[in-house]
Amino acid sequence: MFAKQLQLARALELPTRQAMLYREPAVQNFWINNTDLITNAWSEWEATSIDSSTFTLDDTLLDKNLREAVKQAWEDPSKELAVKALLHEVAPDVFQFQFFDPERLAVLRGYLEQVWNSQIPMRPPYGIVLNRRGAMLDSRSEGYLAAPSFQAFYNEILNTYMRPISRMLFPEVMGLDTQTFGFSIYYEPNTDSSIRPHTDASAVTLNINLNLPGEEFTGSQVDFYHPYTGDIKSLTFKPGTAMLHRGNIAHAAKPITSGERTNFVLWLYGERGRLPAQGAPRIPVDAKQRWTNPNKPNDGYAPF
Repeated sequence: MFAKQLQLARALELPTRQAMLYREPAVQNFWINNTDLITNAWSEWEATSIDSSTFTLDDTLLDKNLREAVKQAWEDPSKELAVKALLHEVAPDVFQFQFFDPERLAVLRGYLEQVWNSQIPMRPPYGIVLNRRGAMLDSRSEGYLAAPSFQAFYNEILNTYMRPISRMLFPEVMGLDTQTFGFSIYYEPNTDSSIRPHTDASAVTLNINLNLPGEEFTGSQVDFYHPYTGDIKSLTFKPGTAMLHRGNIAHAAKPITSGERTNFVLWLYGERGRLPAQGAPRIPVDAKQRWTNPNKPNDGYAPF
């Protein structure tokens, strides 16, 4: 069905970096006109180029303690405190924890390296800046990573892990967490090395490091700004660790001075980008309500 779609997709000429930075109309037209071709190419690529026995994307890549605690909470929400015990509040409304098993990250990174070498056009993130080796991950985005097994894995992270954990920590996001958004980001010195202070257009952000054990870097701390005092808390990623925070917490990535850093950045927000009101009260929510998935369809809205 998709024969030769991969060959045709590889022959497409990607819009220039300058055109993407300036949001020229031809850029959006490129992605719209080639959506079906590129989507089919990803299916052909995965069927013909990926060894599924080597690159199996599933929850065995996640930290065992997190995986088991989350599984128990889905079966019996009253046991969710076992999940909360794994999360460490390191700054106001900022939690850090082990998400991926560092010893299993090579599977995911190997898959992503194959993705990068696929020669299928992908749209890099260009929100605050354009990240050259980043990729859009969500189906609402133009030029996203549409490989079927990756999409199943990506949605499992969001629906099974990120959303219920976010509701447990920040109950005010309930109902404003039905929509998903995600991208990967890559930092290295002298090119894409930092991001200035900003807030996210999300109710909640999950930022997960993908560096392998031994892939050291210097710099690239994430600064979080206290919402009332302005005090700065600098945090450093270790392989497979994650930072989960409310989107309205100001933060910045300091310049990376050596090595490389690769992360997934995942967002939840409400329909058409709705977010909790500033200072929304944290009214307790029954655990059974937290450990459910909304039945709202993808509304197609993307912040960038």
